Amino acid sequence: MGDCRPLGFLLGLPFALVALIFSLVGAVVWVLGSVLSCLCPCCICCTALANLAVDLIKLPVKIIRWFIDQIPC
Repeated sequence: MGDCRPLGFLLGLPFALVALIFSLVGAVVWVLGSVLSCLCPCCICCTALANLAVDLIKLPVKIIRWFIDQIPC
């Protein structure tokens, strides 16, 4: 099994599910921010908003990896 830590995965799963909801919100914000930045390229805040949304989309994976790394084999 090597680097498999199922306990960390199971402990992080509820938090990852909450983060999945945030990532869905982030995906919607990313689409809206991308459309707004294409329509009005002078709005630099839309670009920052889209970058924040991408971070929200990556959040569930980061949370699961953090929990897995915290549990020793």
